[in-house]
Amino acid sequence: MTSLKRRTAVLAAAAGAFLTVIGSAASASATGLHYYSVAPGVRLNVRSGPGTSYNVLYLLPEGAKVPIYCQTPGTTVTGPYGTSNIWDNIDNGEYVSDAYVQTGSDGYIAPRCS
Repeated sequence: MTSLKRRTAVLAAAAGAFLTVIGSAASASATGLHYYSVAPGVRLNVRSGPGTSYNVLYLLPEGAKVPIYCQTPGTTVTGPYGTSNIWDNIDNGEYVSDAYVQTGSDGYIAPRCS
């Protein structure tokens, strides 16, 4: 294979990978991923697991909105939206207490995390 053909093959593969990523993002958008508001005036701890014993990874700023990919039971927490043991998975390995997220429900609104 000539150098030009190799470069063309590499560029074609890279373009295909890029389009796959773009397509995945479009699919997530098309599935109707919803963002939920964190309680007003709250800087919310994002933890490495579904409970207060897990490490704090970072703080969400006031006015933040979060996606909820799945939910799981964990430590019971009391917050602005009641008392709940539901924890919201907002990204890979990142959880927030549902008691601080305005979902409009006291129960599960997303699939259980596996």
